[in-house]
Amino acid sequence: MELQGKKVIVTGGVRGLGRAVVEKLLLQGAQVAVFDLDECGLSEVRERHPSVECIVCDVSNYEHVVAATNHYHQCFGAADVLINNAGIIYSAPLFKLTADGLERHDVHKWNDVLAADLNSVFYMTLCIAEKMITTRTRGVIVNISSVAAAGNAGQSAYSAAKAGVNALTATWTKELSPLGIRVAGVAPGFTETESTKQALSEALLRDVTKRIPLRRLGRAEEIADGVLSVITNDFFNGKTLELDGGLIL
Repeated sequence: MELQGKKVIVTGGVRGLGRAVVEKLLLQGAQVAVFDLDECGLSEVRERHPSVECIVCDVSNYEHVVAATNHYHQCFGAADVLINNAGIIYSAPLFKLTADGLERHDVHKWNDVLAADLNSVFYMTLCIAEKMITTRTRGVIVNISSVAAAGNAGQSAYSAAKAGVNALTATWTKELSPLGIRVAGVAPGFTETESTKQALSEALLRDVTKRIPLRRLGRAEEIADGVLSVITNDFFNGKTLELDGGLIL
């Protein structure tokens, strides 16, 4: 797919990896829309890039997604590409030993992570792919996963959500490919973003860096390049591209 003139939706595109993807898409001449909950961040994106359509939406809330996607479709028609990037990183062990005994993993945090990282992917794809199908748009859906899908100690919720994203990528490939819609994933390793720094301690990041053969974390723009490669290669389908610097071999 050539991106020039194509309509692309990026969820969570205000900062981090999502923002890097937005910047790359604009350089390719795409018509970009950002769905994000951060109203101040969207204002900054709009100020810097007036051509970007900025839509306030909590993608973990189905009603919000229905309203936001209906608005988008009324204004622009079917999107050509959906990039399910929005999500949160949360780190906590199943049990933590404290002075008062064992402390359980926070159930509310579990639900929050699953809603933001997994439910959002389902909601957005449900609404956007439906329009692609009814208009016979040969679209692309890219789900941002993580190498944590293989199971990271201390990240029960995040790992479970991303494993679910990988499963949806495989399932939807089988369902949507006959209808002309490609589905693929991109699984970053540990990347230099604010969300990574907030979720993981400096000591853990130092340890992870030592285990990466390249001896550094990934950069958001490098992961964004991978996302664009998946979109533009019309034979990439059903797989999740791992970009982790060789961490998992």
